[in-house]
Amino acid sequence: MNHSTLLNVQQLSVNYGGIQALQAIDLTIETGEVVTLIGANGAGKSTTLRAISRIVPIRQGKIIYHDREITRQRPHEVVEMGIAHSPEGRRVLARQTVLDNLELGAYCRRDRLGIKSDIEQQFLLFPRLAERRSQLAGTLSGGEQQMLAIARALMSRPQLLLLDEPSLGLAPAIVREIFAIIQNLRSTGVTILLVEQNANLALQIADRGYVLDAGCITLSGLAADLLNDDRIRQAYLG
Repeated sequence: MNHSTLLNVQQLSVNYGGIQALQAIDLTIETGEVVTLIGANGAGKSTTLRAISRIVPIRQGKIIYHDREITRQRPHEVVEMGIAHSPEGRRVLARQTVLDNLELGAYCRRDRLGIKSDIEQQFLLFPRLAERRSQLAGTLSGGEQQMLAIARALMSRPQLLLLDEPSLGLAPAIVREIFAIIQNLRSTGVTILLVEQNANLALQIADRGYVLDAGCITLSGLAADLLNDDRIRQAYLG
């Protein structure tokens, strides 16, 4: 498979107030890869995703997507360019139906027929959502809300999907289901950057991984190598 670099983050630094959340991090993602970012709580994982999707200001560094610098783009422009973000904590619109949430995921698009067929596509990928299409999102279980958050992100037809903590707070059986869906997505050609507290699971489905510690990348490599690295095992694989 001929890989080309889809995303190239160079010397990225982000501050929150007086605190440096990210310190000159570098990471690359090739087209078609699943790359995972692991690290303790507060290491800067979510901040990395928010910086890429341009939700937080960048102090210095560059973000290059498809050979084009997007460091100064606005969040909706980044979505239009093909980057979708499924945020931590799911953040579905509780008082809207499943269908409304999916339609809102396509807010940057104008192709009504394409949107309609993509909604049906999401219902094939997530049969539980199909059964609940008219239900208010706030009445769904945590696992179903997580599925809806991913499906909604996919409605913008992203080439790069940023997934933030998809397993958070979910029962193990549901987590396995969500991860099976993530693997399935990769086979449809979506490139994925996955932030995940469950390092073991994340490394099992990823091609490569980066370890973030206090805003710095301390290790990176093939996921299989990281799974077998004693330092990672002690710190993150319990």
